[in-house]
Amino acid sequence: MSKYKIILSGGGTGGHIYPAIAIANELKSRFPDAEFLFVGAKDRMEMEKVPQAGYKIKGLWISGIQRKLTFKNLSFPFKVFSSLWKARKIIKSFKPNVVIGTGGFASGPLLKMAAANNIPTLIQEQNSYPGITNKLLSKKAKKICVAYDGLERFFPKDKIIKTGNPVRQGLLDIETKTEEAKNFFDLKHGKLTLLIIGGSLGSRRINQLIEKELDFFDTQNIQIIWQCGKLYYQQYKIYNNTKSIQVYEFLNNMDFAYAAADIVISRAGAGSVSELCIVGKPVIFIPSPNVAENHQTKNALSIVNKDAALMIKEEDLDADFENKFSQLLNSPEKQKALSENIKKLALINATKDIVDEVEKLLKDNK
Repeated sequence: MSKYKIILSGGGTGGHIYPAIAIANELKSRFPDAEFLFVGAKDRMEMEKVPQAGYKIKGLWISGIQRKLTFKNLSFPFKVFSSLWKARKIIKSFKPNVVIGTGGFASGPLLKMAAANNIPTLIQEQNSYPGITNKLLSKKAKKICVAYDGLERFFPKDKIIKTGNPVRQGLLDIETKTEEAKNFFDLKHGKLTLLIIGGSLGSRRINQLIEKELDFFDTQNIQIIWQCGKLYYQQYKIYNNTKSIQVYEFLNNMDFAYAAADIVISRAGAGSVSELCIVGKPVIFIPSPNVAENHQTKNALSIVNKDAALMIKEEDLDADFENKFSQLLNSPEKQKALSENIKKLALINATKDIVDEVEKLLKDNK
């Protein structure tokens, strides 16, 4: 068996990191002798999460350009030049057989230098509306694995394969974990559980909403698992274990969190949307408006338009939240319909299908 060398680049948020780790794990199961290297952005969460998953990682000095006029943008050209130079060194030194990008700041320079050195690249585009980096990288990529229909508007049609987004394997059997999950979180059985997930870093607006509605949730006899995010934990941890509330900086046991939940409130990042399709719980999406091309709203609408979830825009939260939540809470029929419809949209073999494409590139590049 050939000892393949594989580089994966993706990070900044859990939505880019965990797909890359899922792909690496599947590749490792097929090619136990393969050597893996992750490339991420310095000082971002991948520098912690990837080693925890058992893989080596190198960091680039790179960040996104700020959409507002700011002094931070002055350093952007220098970061790009530095990252391209270091990415070239990594490619020359490691000599990968294939390079896989799952999005995030570091994937741009890394995949650009790989393609410049005639190393086959695969892009895993998670969103319904791709960012400018992947649009540029797609010109040289060999394969582009996507999760939504209609992306031939942005990518060469002959390179696109619809696979779905990789998810953590522990989510595939959560229906068997409900009782264990309730015990894990020390929840009351028979009492409705609400799970709030605002993304790996947290969402200021969702956190503000939940804090404002705590008394409302209490009157509805709801127990809460609230992932408020790393940036906000110090502010909201004061609510821990009061009025049936558990506040977490980050949930490492997402399979148990989903299994314990009866209703989920979530951002609409691509990874979260894909996971929630597999989980099959009633969902209220609150998309972030502060993302490129408003892609979270587009992600959410792809589910909402199939009667598989509800959505409330941030600007409508104060006016609409209690009404929409109450309607869902008081309608078991609606909850059941949303659960059944969102499950129909799940692409459970995404990781294996993506790795099938990687394997083809490896064999073509022997």
